[in-house]
Amino acid sequence: MTAGITVDLADPVPPFEQIRRQLSSLIAIGVLEPGSRLPTVRSLAADLGIAAGTVARAYKELEQQGLIESRRRNGTIVVGPPQAPNGTIRADAAVIAAVDGLIQTARDAGVSDETLIDLLRGRLASKLDS
Repeated sequence: MTAGITVDLADPVPPFEQIRRQLSSLIAIGVLEPGSRLPTVRSLAADLGIAAGTVARAYKELEQQGLIESRRRNGTIVVGPPQAPNGTIRADAAVIAAVDGLIQTARDAGVSDETLIDLLRGRLASKLDS
């Protein structure tokens, strides 16, 4: 099970970070629910054609974020998305619907996925400055 995880070796983002981001997003939107088992480090590394240490680093960072937990006999499981201060899940249905709408609007306009991601990152960065 790679749950749609991909690694683009031409991307300047390190492979471990690509994996961490993708798994974090899948957990946040509920695709990977609490209690879900993740593939072993070796298995995911083999599926992606990368070194096991790369996957291990992504898992370690996700564990430090409190999103997953490694258990000796039970493997690595999803603990769940972090709760927002008011007790709601960070990526609720309204946010997911808005993202889905953004994706559809971009595709209708002929905007590539890469351009959309760059645009979103740029807008997020500009909002951090204000």
